[in-house]
Amino acid sequence: MGAVKTKRMPRAVREQQMLDAAVRTFGQRGYMAASMDEIAELAGVSKPLVYLYLNSKEDLFTACIRREARALTEAVRAGARPGLPADRQLWSGLTAFFTHTAQHPDGWAVLHLQARTHGEVFAAEVAAMRAEIVAFVTELILAAAREAHRDPDFPEREVAGLAEALVGAAESLADWANATSGVTARQSAATLMNFAWAGLGDLMAGAHWTPPDDSASGSGSVCESGSASVSGSASGAGAPQAGRTSPVR
Repeated sequence: MGAVKTKRMPRAVREQQMLDAAVRTFGQRGYMAASMDEIAELAGVSKPLVYLYLNSKEDLFTACIRREARALTEAVRAGARPGLPADRQLWSGLTAFFTHTAQHPDGWAVLHLQARTHGEVFAAEVAAMRAEIVAFVTELILAAAREAHRDPDFPEREVAGLAEALVGAAESLADWANATSGVTARQSAATLMNFAWAGLGDLMAGAHWTPPDDSASGSGSVCESGSASVSGSASGAGAPQAGRTSPVR
């Protein structure tokens, strides 16, 4: 009998195995401490084959960043179901974000911790991903603002900063959730919705919070709508407002 021929693994499959091993190693050990020998061993291939496929440690790390960034943005966009009110789209998008970062902690570590601190080229890759997510969140908040104000020309600049702040809060919360036992993706999303969207609800209604006038007496703050909110009172910011409901049931 002749020798049995084994089927050769397709290049794309082999490359994904290498990327899986690299993401795990970079995410857990850090970019500087990770070695190509360790990555090759974890992938079950020779180190020369890793170099043949992915050229260098820098190119391998860049490929990891791009793959993980693409997977995260696709998860968020797929999670935010179109046709729903803006708050529900944001809720489902945030749930998808926290689900993905929880299920891929090494990938999240590569994106949020490693890539940002090891050179401008790596940081630029993550910045591009972040800009896409910020733009998506801006669209959701802008749609809600235009509907609330009944103004189809409500300017984007009024909500752009809010989207930046919301994405930043989500990133920090993902770090905390991944480091804290027992926190679910749904709980993380609910925390951020109750922190951010409740405040956005006031903004949509025209009740803007403004800093108090230090030259005036008293500790109350005056909203742009003309109404005063008194700290610590039953009608203050710490008390529930009539008609407001949590997005989470």
